[in-house]
Amino acid sequence: MRKDGGNDGPRLAGCWAHSRRRFYELHKAGASQVATDTTLRMADLWKLEAEVRGQSPEARIAARQAVSAPIVAELFALWQATLPRISGKSKLAEALRYAITRREIFERFLTDGLVELDSNIVERAIRPQTITRKNSLFAGSDGGGRTWATIATLLQTCKMNAVDLVAWLTQTLQRIANQWPRAKIDQLMPWNYQP
Repeated sequence: MRKDGGNDGPRLAGCWAHSRRRFYELHKAGASQVATDTTLRMADLWKLEAEVRGQSPEARIAARQAVSAPIVAELFALWQATLPRISGKSKLAEALRYAITRREIFERFLTDGLVELDSNIVERAIRPQTITRKNSLFAGSDGGGRTWATIATLLQTCKMNAVDLVAWLTQTLQRIANQWPRAKIDQLMPWNYQP
């Protein structure tokens, strides 16, 4: 927290894929021309992101300001003009309100080159852990669930550190069986693995 009350910490950024999903379902069903137009315009956002991925934050901001900012402005203008003209209980109204009420966080990627357009990369990375977490609910007992969660966490840590799972686990279990000292337990962690 700064002296003036501001916060330089993490700031929320909107995931355009979450918003797009709502419009895409309506487009796919042929239920709304606004949803179809929205889906087509949003595709241009991802097209630019594919071109600027891996570039410096400054280069990404410049490209986004030139290409994406006008698209985003057009989308919000379309959504705000459409919302008063449709039933407030419709699926389209829900999709419009979802986007409009989150405008600030959806526009964050336009001014911060470190922010991605969507959170798909992160969601794909955490999917295996969430599946394992759900599966461990049926481990047979609380102790079994904790053991399963611990092992799953260590194996995922191996993956994150590019460590061979089988080699690390074999070496670690052998060391434990040979009375590895508790004071040196940190040395058994995947990030400290030495073949």
